[in-house]
Amino acid sequence: MTTAVDTARMTRIKEIVCDILELEEDEVTETSLFSEDHDADSLRAIEILASLEKAFGVVIDQAELTRMVNLAGVYEVVTESIEAR
Repeated sequence: MTTAVDTARMTRIKEIVCDILELEEDEVTETSLFSEDHDADSLRAIEILASLEKAFGVVIDQAELTRMVNLAGVYEVVTESIEAR
């Protein structure tokens, strides 16, 4: 079940990702791949990670970048980081 907090978090994550990738929110789906579908490079991935850390007050290991290939993966990593603190 998705709560209001989850929905707000998902919305904020999507805003951050779209801002960094310079895309409109309707261009990015939960499963669209950042590099393959949206031409994101590794520098953009690191920017996303750093912005998420700042926005949510968490520390995310760079090894997690391998899971952060789409919004669904990013949401999982951020949620796990929030729950672990």
